Amino acid sequence: MLRHEPRPGKLVAGVVLVLTGVLYAGDVGGAWEIPWFVAIPLVTGGLCLAGAVAFLTGRLRRRRTAGRTATD
Repeated sequence: MLRHEPRPGKLVAGVVLVLTGVLYAGDVGGAWEIPWFVAIPLVTGGLCLAGAVAFLTGRLRRRRTAGRTATD
């Protein structure tokens, strides 16, 4: 089985979008009342956070591979 590289930025984006969907599903089901404009800062903030996590992950990977030599 081939292993893949973990992508924490995609994980963060997925969690935020699922959370937004759950909030609005609860609103539709009548469990609670969510204003329509809550999705805008939630999704925007979540995608910005996911971008920052992906950027930091990429920097760490490049830094780790740059320190290795051909004999390692």
